[in-house]
Amino acid sequence: MVTLFLTNILLGLSIALPVGTITIEMTKQGLKNGFMHGWVVGLGGMTVDLVLILLLYFGLASVLAVPIIQTFLWLLGALFLLYVGYDSIKNAGHGISLSGEKSTKSLKSSYFNGLLVAVSPGNLVFWVSIFGPILINSFDASNTINFLVIGAGILIGILIHDIGLMTIIAGTRKVLNTRYIQWASVLAGVILIGFSVYFFMEFYRSVGTLRS
Repeated sequence: MVTLFLTNILLGLSIALPVGTITIEMTKQGLKNGFMHGWVVGLGGMTVDLVLILLLYFGLASVLAVPIIQTFLWLLGALFLLYVGYDSIKNAGHGISLSGEKSTKSLKSSYFNGLLVAVSPGNLVFWVSIFGPILINSFDASNTINFLVIGAGILIGILIHDIGLMTIIAGTRKVLNTRYIQWASVLAGVILIGFSVYFFMEFYRSVGTLRS
């Protein structure tokens, strides 16, 4: 049981380590508003992760694996990320609080930012196409205790990643001025737009596959 738990902590870390939309949003909010705001974005993402773990276990992966549904999700994901990236660039200079200053942004708002990014179709495709099979294979036992151990291990792995990332960001933030934080937000927006281009390419590829 301990081995199962530790193995799935590593699985959770492997899910969280690749730089994705949640990581970008956490970094942006952490630089602009501090540790708690970045971490709360991660908690919003973890809320969706928990729901996705449950849904994948109960059969969502097979539904979202249908080619025409994946094609639709690639397009929605591309449009969503394009909008989020544009908004990040447009509002790069807004809502910045330097280290020691009180943030004007509420933690509730940061949490919902995490939820919003995590429920994007792009995040669904990411989970299902990359980690869905891993999770489904891990959940081959019908034992409820095993399921709880696996789910808890994955979420704790993600939590360890989030706290570690925000600790680094909080330390970095202390030596940055407003201009650097603003440019970091612009960079985050450019990266998100880059993700949207990738999703548009996957959408185009999926359409070609459906036609053939």
